[in-house]
Amino acid sequence: MRDKPPNLTRFPSETLKNFAAECLQSMKLEKEDAIVIADSLIQADLWGHPSHGIMRLFWYGARIASGATQISKEPEWELDAGGLAVLNGQDGIGQSVAKKAMHSAIDRAKQHGISAVCVRNSGHFGTAMYYTKMAADAGCIGFISSNASPSMAPWGGVDKLVGNNPWSWSAPAGSFPCFMLDIANSAVARGKLYHAQATDKPIPEGWALDKDGYGTTNSADGIAGQILPMAGHKGYAISMAMDVLSGILSASQFGSSITGPYQKEGRSGAGHLVIVIDIAKCRPIDEFNADMESLIKSIKSSKTAPTQSEIFYPGELEARNHERISHSGIELSEDVRAQLQIGAEQLGIKTPFN
Repeated sequence: MRDKPPNLTRFPSETLKNFAAECLQSMKLEKEDAIVIADSLIQADLWGHPSHGIMRLFWYGARIASGATQISKEPEWELDAGGLAVLNGQDGIGQSVAKKAMHSAIDRAKQHGISAVCVRNSGHFGTAMYYTKMAADAGCIGFISSNASPSMAPWGGVDKLVGNNPWSWSAPAGSFPCFMLDIANSAVARGKLYHAQATDKPIPEGWALDKDGYGTTNSADGIAGQILPMAGHKGYAISMAMDVLSGILSASQFGSSITGPYQKEGRSGAGHLVIVIDIAKCRPIDEFNADMESLIKSIKSSKTAPTQSEIFYPGELEARNHERISHSGIELSEDVRAQLQIGAEQLGIKTPFN
């Protein structure tokens, strides 16, 4: 890897969102679908997660161009049983499918108190808390899970057979920004290795093994090898559980049969599970928010470790990042700008980087 730091340049988030949407529409996507993908990518950057941000734009674009992601079919409801439903994504755009499922789950929870939507034949949907925050904003608790292409070995094994299978919970938090938990079951999301590769940075020890099963701090070797599960055998077990909820329950693909967004061809086969609880059906929302505020205040007022200056609750750092980056702009490395430049030129789209 090069010793020099990456050449970072900042751009306004709206500029990048409009650029991404224009590129996607030039690929024959409907305007609504293009906006959903663009918004989810930029929101990830604003939350401080560039591994799931605009750097992925032409990863999705390549799958659209190859026909792996279908853009001519609409998701279809295969079961509508009130509080329970099954949505067939028809191998379409994961972001649009997941948004449709979450909006429906919120509506169903408002009617029935709790709802579950199983999603089959979807695609990679980006940042999971992009969807669960929709539920929190509606006064609900939201959950979403997804299975993913294999990136880990079973605990004690060496074959890459298990996805990191991310999941997210979100809830309103009164006067505080939403409580938002979004994790993959690997030590780190695979996108962070791609981001490290794009910015010429080493990865920390404990993130990945190379193809021979040895620990590595080289992002390329980690990508070629396998990512380690979080918390050892516990992360592996949780990942399998999320595959049961997302893939097997929905009658989607599962295990090593999932194709990730990093590959241009091959149907994704990803499945999701969305669960929403209407808080007001359980207790007054004001009382819930008051207790959330009390919980957060108790956590934040507790004694810090010698090396820490402040304690954060899940979602707080993302809220702060959003406010800061909205004003300062989204940082893009030279390598990411070059990738976006190449993709845009192939579409005849002018970039904001010139």
